[in-house]
Amino acid sequence: MPWEDRRIAVIGGDERDPQIARLAAATGASVHAYGLPWPGDGVPGVTLEPTAHAAAAGADYVLFPIPLGIGLQVYAPHAPEPIVADRKLLSVLAPGAHIFLGRATPEVRQAADEAGIELHEYDPDRELMLLRAPAIVEGAIHQAIANTDVTINDATVVVVGYGNIGSLLTRHLRGLGAHVHVAARNPIQRAAAYADGATPLTLEELPALAPSLGMVFSTVPARVVGRELLERLPRGSLVLDIAPPPHHADLDLAAELGHRAVWARGLGRRAPVTVGNSQWMGLRRRIEEIERRKRERDGHAAGAGWAGR
Repeated sequence: MPWEDRRIAVIGGDERDPQIARLAAATGASVHAYGLPWPGDGVPGVTLEPTAHAAAAGADYVLFPIPLGIGLQVYAPHAPEPIVADRKLLSVLAPGAHIFLGRATPEVRQAADEAGIELHEYDPDRELMLLRAPAIVEGAIHQAIANTDVTINDATVVVVGYGNIGSLLTRHLRGLGAHVHVAARNPIQRAAAYADGATPLTLEELPALAPSLGMVFSTVPARVVGRELLERLPRGSLVLDIAPPPHHADLDLAAELGHRAVWARGLGRRAPVTVGNSQWMGLRRRIEEIERRKRERDGHAAGAGWAGR
């Protein structure tokens, strides 16, 4: 594909995004960035812009962070000012531009519709999630060790959810010697947890198990870990949530009840080079697919025009 004719904006994010921008620039594309943690010696081939609008201006592709943020707000802890993904920002993109992000909020989806911009969510991409899952799980275990005064070995723990992250986390916790229970709504996931050597239970059974638990790992983007469970946990239990905003465990209540509440978001930044490489691999594949479909459409249109003469 003609990378040298494409402009890419990398806006917001954390330590993995400079690596993504570097790899994007290595294709020959014109890459412009804003709101990244910027290395002192810069990023080869990438232009750091003074504003988000300057980075987005004329962009064919915009890469927003995982997770995006809340509402129209873009997750950008390193930006000198807040980044808002509203219609005003999206309107400066090139005609027919595409935005990539982990998962779109309803507000950003509406802004994109109004600006005529196509959104591409890659959070559901199982290949991409599995490629960055080891870094997320290693980060979760690091957070658990840092926020407890007992070993994972011989601890009784529960993993809520048994998707890509929950299943890998369960295997690692078992490898460290924990007694692992898995709470999941899906009976097939519960059967998979049983086959992997964990003790499965339904979400409705979770509160009854609570008094025996020392650690709760929630991996589902929903308010599953709430009052009914938290009030029955032994005081001082670890409640660690990996889910992105806006839906996650009731960590405010957990802290109020005397538990060790940890919202472990953005764990992929623990290994920014590894995760940046995997994210760009998935992004590049998707961009090349868009370009391939565009060439096919242009070819069909040219063929139809010639046939009509």
